[in-house]
Amino acid sequence: MYQAIVFLPLLGFLIAGAVGNRIGARATEIITTGFLFVSCALSWVVFSQVALGHGHASAPVLANWINSGGLKVDWALRVDTLTAVMLVVVTSVSSLVHLYSIGYMHEDPSRPRFFGYLSLFTFAMLMLVTADNLVQMFFGWEGVGLASYLLIGFWYDKPSANAAAIKAFVVNRVGDFGFALGIFLVYWLTGSVSFDSIFAAAPGLAHKTIHVFGSDWDAWTITCLLLFMGAMGKSAQFLLHTWLPDAMEGPTPVSALIHAATMVTAGVFMVARLSPVFELSHTALTFVTIIGATTAIFAATVGLVQNDIKRVIAYSTCSQLGYMFVALGVGGYAIGVFHLFTHAFFKALLFLGAGSVIHAMHHEQDMRYMGGLRKDIPFTFAMMTIGTLALTGFPLTAGYYSKDAIIEAAYAASAHSQAATYGFLMTVLAAGLTSFYSWRLVFLTFFGERRVNPNAHHDDHAAAHDDHAHADHAHDDHAHDAHGDHAPHESPLVMLIPLGLLAIGALFAGWRYAPYFIGHDFDEFWKGVIGQGPDNHIMHAMHEIPHFVGYLPFAMMVLGFLVALWFYILAPGTADALARANPLLYRFLLNKWYFDELYNVLFVRPAFWLGRLFWKEGDGRIIDGLGPDGVAATVQDVTRNVVRLQTGYLYHYAFAMLMGVAAFISWYLLGGVR
Repeated sequence: MYQAIVFLPLLGFLIAGAVGNRIGARATEIITTGFLFVSCALSWVVFSQVALGHGHASAPVLANWINSGGLKVDWALRVDTLTAVMLVVVTSVSSLVHLYSIGYMHEDPSRPRFFGYLSLFTFAMLMLVTADNLVQMFFGWEGVGLASYLLIGFWYDKPSANAAAIKAFVVNRVGDFGFALGIFLVYWLTGSVSFDSIFAAAPGLAHKTIHVFGSDWDAWTITCLLLFMGAMGKSAQFLLHTWLPDAMEGPTPVSALIHAATMVTAGVFMVARLSPVFELSHTALTFVTIIGATTAIFAATVGLVQNDIKRVIAYSTCSQLGYMFVALGVGGYAIGVFHLFTHAFFKALLFLGAGSVIHAMHHEQDMRYMGGLRKDIPFTFAMMTIGTLALTGFPLTAGYYSKDAIIEAAYAASAHSQAATYGFLMTVLAAGLTSFYSWRLVFLTFFGERRVNPNAHHDDHAAAHDDHAHADHAHDDHAHDAHGDHAPHESPLVMLIPLGLLAIGALFAGWRYAPYFIGHDFDEFWKGVIGQGPDNHIMHAMHEIPHFVGYLPFAMMVLGFLVALWFYILAPGTADALARANPLLYRFLLNKWYFDELYNVLFVRPAFWLGRLFWKEGDGRIIDGLGPDGVAATVQDVTRNVVRLQTGYLYHYAFAMLMGVAAFISWYLLGGVR
């Protein structure tokens, strides 16, 4: 059963890639989607048996992978409660995204390739979460990066999509470099890359030091910081976050798959899996908390002013990932994974709901040119509202149970950690901002009067907002729709069914599973998988916090809702007036704190300058100039001059012969003198 869960998506990818064009797009869609639903059903069976039931963790070995000296790596599928949770999250969202894509991508001529990429991505993610050792995890880690590159740049004839795909790939390589160094250090310290061996050896090496850059450092601190560097890149944390909003250039189903429940949560999963190691370094956990809290508030501030509906949700994802890392940093590993679990449902719901809005608006993504859609697409409006309620933490929704628990855990840990105090303050403030920008999205999109894009008839502007970006292949009626000549319409049933199923999770996943993840069934559910060190009492301390802390997230949620209601419903134009009154702050937030511009100056331009220097000067002028090209040019010059002697005139040849004879006689006479 475990093998079927993991390898059915791979089989779907192979079929789509090898014979997809031959069997047709419809057959490819049915095969790949069918395989994913089978994998999803089996994942829920595993979740019921291993996590909720009395099943035991296992790691069946599929094959011996690497055996070199002291390094032995088996290809095994580690299945425990943490794996079961991730299997459910990955396969549930992926299967629904496959189903949704049948409707959303129905006009695209490259559907077999698209569904093949989706299946490849799912396989890589499943390999990551079932890894029994760090090398196998790194294989899935890099596979996810490759598949995300292919999906973000799926419309390769669109320059912005190509640039976004390359940016995501390069930024993730920065984090992956640190992750690889961390794996090397783990092997150097423990002599193994297997999780069981690492966890067994780690406590005995708690105070080991390593000599780096002329100083002695705690070995596990350096190791954990390097490992977390990988998580920062993959999960788009502060400083390595710049690829996430640009990744919206991919199709909307890709955004839901990558940014809701799978790729971006890989870093959270990795830290949770290695929690017994992170428990050995208070410094590393402090750093995780600070980065998570900073990401939560940074992304929330940027989300306040974004106009692209997908980018608002993307920055929301970035902010919620920050929440998860705050939970991990204060020792609430189960809380962070619980928020990962609930977040998957309502964030996938919001992304796919946004895709339904874009579909209804004939691929317009700018919220400034929407409005009044609740009457035209009532089901999508209801689903987006449910997702917004869950995201903002409305009582009894999924986000209420998990996000509030993170804030409470940060407060409980603040008694012993200034980083936790910072995490508590930033997450509370981010809760208010999240409520504001989430309801801003709803109000701008579904309420008020219809606003028409004045530039919609210009091809360049239409292309900029065309989520499908394949006007060359679109049907004539679709091209006609793109100019806004038809009223918005509800999406087809194949796109609405995933919204309804995800809405059920967004409403009830928190209430149903909170007792298992963070409640009275905690020990029986986790079965020791989550590393809770002897000094980690965060789960107990959460129950001793003052009552007002529990009400803070709700208060911030209400405050954010009321401000958004005033700005966009009761007093329209207030937000525009505020932006005009504070132009510097508005541009600062609109330009995402100018990180792209800063990185362009610090890294991109110097890298291009250095590349041109090595290319033009080093390779071109020195190596080629003095080497092959230089020798060839010299030979050509010599032969060109020699050729000039071949004039065809007899007296020239006679003159050359006389000169030769004279030179020979002169040499003979001078050489003969003693």
